[in-house]
Amino acid sequence: MSSQEIPRYIVVEGPIGVGKTSLTKCLAEQLQAELLLEQAEDNPFLEKFYQNPQRSALPTQLFFLFQRARQIQALRQSDLFAPIRVADFLMEKDRLFAQLTLDNDEFRLYEQVYSSLTLDAPQPDLVIYLQAPVQTLLDRINKRDRKFERFMESRYLQQLSDAYTRYFYYYNESPLLIVNAADIDLVNNQQDFELLLARINEIRSGRHYFNPVPFHGKRMV
Repeated sequence: MSSQEIPRYIVVEGPIGVGKTSLTKCLAEQLQAELLLEQAEDNPFLEKFYQNPQRSALPTQLFFLFQRARQIQALRQSDLFAPIRVADFLMEKDRLFAQLTLDNDEFRLYEQVYSSLTLDAPQPDLVIYLQAPVQTLLDRINKRDRKFERFMESRYLQQLSDAYTRYFYYYNESPLLIVNAADIDLVNNQQDFELLLARINEIRSGRHYFNPVPFHGKRMV
């Protein structure tokens, strides 16, 4: 792809365990782009949240909100002619998690803070939304074996996946590529990755789908 064809700000999104951070890093390396990554391991409340969601939801969510707001603010203030950037989160996803984890009073407080921090968040030039079944997410989470994720429940992952599905059903702020990531390996399979790059190259606007399937040893899109 030429530099004129590449979106300048790409976001990879999807539920926990779907592979968004790994794909983000691969895209950044391929496109020689700047990385903008969530730092979940820096959140001191996250392990407590998975152990007792009701008690630790608010501090967990506020920590993430401030963290993401700082990153987006730095992006917004940076040079418009700076390199391509690839991120593994949308600013709006923070509110999606908050709706899922906070009670009514906590969410009202959260909304006040959120509205004061995110008014100028830039819109991506392309959003890549990765999907996979909950069992696939659980298998991948168990395989990477992060300490703070060991208490995560399948019910929470299902609720989160459903929330993502609802959110992107109505999403129209940026060009959107919906990827079935259940049976492909975008990180370790070069053919899968190159097919995705070709699909990205075709997108200028609207909603698109990427669902490659095996066919005589090759992928067919």
